[in-house]
Amino acid sequence: MREKLLKKKKIYSGKILNLFADNVLLPNGKTSKREYIHQPNAVAAIPFIDNKRIILVKQFRYPIHEITYELPAGKIAKKEKPLICIKRELEEETGFTSNNIKKLISFYPSTAFSTEVLHIFTAKNLRKVKTKPDEDEFIESEIVHYEKALEWISSGKILDAKTIIGLLYYRIFPPKADLP
Repeated sequence: MREKLLKKKKIYSGKILNLFADNVLLPNGKTSKREYIHQPNAVAAIPFIDNKRIILVKQFRYPIHEITYELPAGKIAKKEKPLICIKRELEEETGFTSNNIKKLISFYPSTAFSTEVLHIFTAKNLRKVKTKPDEDEFIESEIVHYEKALEWISSGKILDAKTIIGLLYYRIFPPKADLP
């Protein structure tokens, strides 16, 4: 089932991602092209204001030309640990920090064309700090009841994959400490 790299070809190198079009040898002896994006891994968090309310961020996403509701998230810098990154992203995007952050799940958002791994955490016992958004990010935080966010998934108001996965995964597999 494995494919063997014959020739690696970088098509594009950008600020965040690199596009490749590699030639590979297939298991049946034929050759094919594999186009994919190499990009940094990322983090996201479900920040709990209390047992019933969470913080979502609202922002315009250029590729789809839509305003979306999402979990606070961001790309992991080179040599940065996911836990450090999510603490930074929480502060930048929500104006909160937490010393009670727990790993929930890691997954590949799209194995068909991307190398990215996304790590989702929960963040509780939030403390208010000053927001520090990136200069090219225009984000609004919104406090939403967790149950309302689940309804937004069902109604199509939330379409972002990491947010859907994170919220539903938490519903089905909450961390052991969160079980009654």
